Amino acid sequence: MKINVYDFDDTIYNGDSSFHFFLYAIKKFKVSILNLLKIFFNALLYLLKLKTTKEFKEVVFSFLTNIDDIDSFVDTFWKKHKKNIKKEFLEIIKNNKNNYIISASPEFLLKNIAKELKCELIATPMNKKTALIEGANCKKEEKVKRLNNLLKDYQIIEFYSDSNNDLPLARLAKRAYKVKKYNIRKWDF
Repeated sequence: MKINVYDFDDTIYNGDSSFHFFLYAIKKFKVSILNLLKIFFNALLYLLKLKTTKEFKEVVFSFLTNIDDIDSFVDTFWKKHKKNIKKEFLEIIKNNKNNYIISASPEFLLKNIAKELKCELIATPMNKKTALIEGANCKKEEKVKRLNNLLKDYQIIEFYSDSNNDLPLARLAKRAYKVKKYNIRKWDF
C-alpha cells in the first residue's frame, strides 16, 4: 500500500495544538494558581530530565479531569483553531490518497480534525477522562513502531515534518519534506 504521512504540529497545523488546547482550557476553566505551579515545577523537572515526556504530558493534561463533556470541549476548540491548519496542506492532502497523520499530540484531540481532513490518525493514546497515557508517547521511533503495527505492507511516498525527531519516518519515505512555517523544502538528511 502506498501512503503519505504527515506530522501534525508545526507541520499541517501552524503551532502546537496541544499547547493551544492547554491555553484554551486555562482561559475557559480558570486553572488555579496551585495547578499552574505544579505544571511549572514539573516543567522544570522535565527540562532537567528528571521527568519523562509521558509523565510531563500527563501533568499538563490533568485539567481534563475537570471537564464534564470533553468531546464537546474539543469540538469547540477546533471551531476556533481550525484556521491554524495551513492552506498548503489542505491542497496537498486533497491531491494525495491514503493519508496518515502521525503525531505525538493526544489522539482524542486530533481524532475529529483528522477525520475532517480525510486522514487516518496515529497519535498518543491518552485517556481523555484521566489524562493518563495508555501506552507510549507517539514520538520518534514510536511513530514507526505504531505504523508498523497498523500496516504490514506499505511504502511511504511523501513524508512531511518540521522536526528532526521524525527522522525515523523520513528515512522510510521515497520523498521527505522539511516544513518550516510555510516553507516546504526537500529534506536532505
